[in-house]
Amino acid sequence: MMARDAWTDTTSSGAFAPFEWMIAFRYLRARRREGFISVIAGFSFIGIMLGVATLIIVLSVMNGFRKELLDKIVGINGHIIVGAIDKPLTDYSELSSLFEKIPGVSLALPLIEGQALASSQASASGVLVRGVWETDLRRIPSIANNIKLGALDGFDKASGVVIGKRLAEQLYLRPGDNIILTAPRGPQTPFGTAPRIKSYPIAAVYEIGMSEFDSTFVYMPLAESQSYFNRSDDVSAIEIFLINSDRIDETKLAIQKSTERPIFLTDWRQRNKTFFGVLEVERNVMFLILTLIVLVAALNIVSGLIMLVKDKSADIAILRTMGATRLSILRVFLITGASIGIVGTLAGFGLGLIVAMNIETIRAFLSAVTKTNLFPAEFYFLSHLPADVDAREVITVVGMALLLSLIATLYPAWRAARLDPVEALRYE
Repeated sequence: MMARDAWTDTTSSGAFAPFEWMIAFRYLRARRREGFISVIAGFSFIGIMLGVATLIIVLSVMNGFRKELLDKIVGINGHIIVGAIDKPLTDYSELSSLFEKIPGVSLALPLIEGQALASSQASASGVLVRGVWETDLRRIPSIANNIKLGALDGFDKASGVVIGKRLAEQLYLRPGDNIILTAPRGPQTPFGTAPRIKSYPIAAVYEIGMSEFDSTFVYMPLAESQSYFNRSDDVSAIEIFLINSDRIDETKLAIQKSTERPIFLTDWRQRNKTFFGVLEVERNVMFLILTLIVLVAALNIVSGLIMLVKDKSADIAILRTMGATRLSILRVFLITGASIGIVGTLAGFGLGLIVAMNIETIRAFLSAVTKTNLFPAEFYFLSHLPADVDAREVITVVGMALLLSLIATLYPAWRAARLDPVEALRYE
């Protein structure tokens, strides 16, 4: 009899024997007397499923936000910005050609940048005017590949401008119409500096998909912008676009060594450090908060199993007297609790992937049903809801949920294995 009380038994049928699986699955099936326990198990399953699915969806959307914003910000602003220190950038043509010879540089873009007020007969809006060459504008994929109306042909010679779709909608303009640009610093008069007001035809309308850019940037021929902003044959800066954005530090060093004139360099990480830092903090906090959902569901497994052990104490005692070892009883309740966690995790994994991969379709459907805009572009900068599923993060979420589910079953299973058959059957 003492051998039967041991944790191991040489006559045992092995780890996770068929009868252990059979008993575990019988305990998982609902009966009238154990209905409340089954309800707790059901809520545990739903909690783990929703927790895992929500984690995958939220992390995918956060990754999508970061990727889309990074692609659009860097795609239109460049990775590295070169500025002058001792004298204006009048040698911008030579410097641009020099920088483009550096390995890893795809485009060196000289530009003039200045603020202005864009207006029409219908409305007005503040804009950022950028003076560039037509050849360079065609080499910016974010602009050249997203022309919705009009064309870039003859951009330099026609003295027209290219504006974003949102700005065109705000001012009720289209290609061929004139847009009035007002700059605060214009010609000098006996009474001081007068604003410069000039009308330009709209050559083309682009749409990047980031509302801030589509409503702000106005592209003008470089020579015209020099005249408009009173520049004496120089530019504001030279923007460097890289083939591989991870080689910024290496390329910055090469740029410094390529020229003897003093220049200062900044990159997109410095210019957007606060913005992307906030996104990272928000992502980490959301991960911690949503992990609590999985943790609460795992604790429900603990409470449900403890109640099941209490309810099945007589059955456990009978199994022990029939020859089941303590380790067998432990495994029975491990299978019972872990099954809830594993099935819930796998269901959440599938649900999360399905929703994350179709998030924009779901958003559009819900917006149509509720007749509301669930993702206003003017608030979130993007015209659609992005999602980018990261395999490593999904594996981390699934692994964490499985681990929490397994840990949650250990104590109730241990309690069941420690149950004394004599005490359990005393009052039966």
